[in-house]
Amino acid sequence: MTRKTTIAVASLFGLLAAGSFAAEKTYTFGIVAKSNNNPVFQAAKTGAEDEAKALGEKNGVTIKIDWRTPNEEDPQKQVEAIETLVNAGANGIAVSASDANKLTDAINAAVAKGVPVVCFDSDVPKSKRLANFGTDDIDCGNKVMAELAKEMNGKGVVAILAGNQNAPNLQKRVAGVKEEAKKSAGIKIIDTYYHKETPQDAAAKVEQVMQAHPEITGWAMVGGWPLFTDNALKFSPGSVKVVAVDALPAELGYLRDGHVQVLLAQQVYEWGTESVKMLYDKAANHKNPPSSFVKADLIPVTKSNVEEFAKNWEKWLPK
Repeated sequence: MTRKTTIAVASLFGLLAAGSFAAEKTYTFGIVAKSNNNPVFQAAKTGAEDEAKALGEKNGVTIKIDWRTPNEEDPQKQVEAIETLVNAGANGIAVSASDANKLTDAINAAVAKGVPVVCFDSDVPKSKRLANFGTDDIDCGNKVMAELAKEMNGKGVVAILAGNQNAPNLQKRVAGVKEEAKKSAGIKIIDTYYHKETPQDAAAKVEQVMQAHPEITGWAMVGGWPLFTDNALKFSPGSVKVVAVDALPAELGYLRDGHVQVLLAQQVYEWGTESVKMLYDKAANHKNPPSSFVKADLIPVTKSNVEEFAKNWEKWLPK
């Protein structure tokens, strides 16, 4: 080898060492939501993919999203998905837990192997996850009741619709509703009503309660369960005021026809974008989220802005 060739080779290795011709860095983030069939998680997937593309272009890297969500809710399949992602060499994992207790060990095992984990929507607080991005449930209940009290002019009889009695997040939302109701002397809460979390069971519960208590003039729904089926609310539009959580496509018709006055939309698209941001910051920059709970504010949707909000779903849902 000539002296010139030696110098050229040495220079090439120097450039490679400096990164001038280094291969583009690739990150893979696994997303394990609750179910493929739920529009909120389809929106989260779109958010994750959009953010991966934007961050990749900004930082000159490739970010891949490995979507490992079961078709129906199944915590055991979520556990298996986390294990598969770790074994496949994922750089980070985001999870919306169907059962926090069942996922705790799987998350801790992932973290022990150097794979950072964040939660969105449904937390696993006793695990070693970095952070949770989601709704403050007490605040959510506060806002449901505050909006309802406003619609009822601070007086009337309120029923709370609350889904699964054993769900900790719903228990907190109910507590938030009751806490906020104390601020309005003219508001009386008649009771909290639980039900199986299907649209049909929820609609049947509302009808049953209204027949038993025709004096009810307001419903505080800490979830939008009955609004996912047609003709769920049998009373005439506006005769009973309704405020509910979430603003999925099926719910928006109830705003349009006046049966519901306010929907409080969770940041479902941002469940994806924020999860990817947190994972990238940790994997690429060794930077932790600002706190272990990153609050996602609720977005009020009313008859005045429902058409504008509905356009989001055209972008978020698969074509």
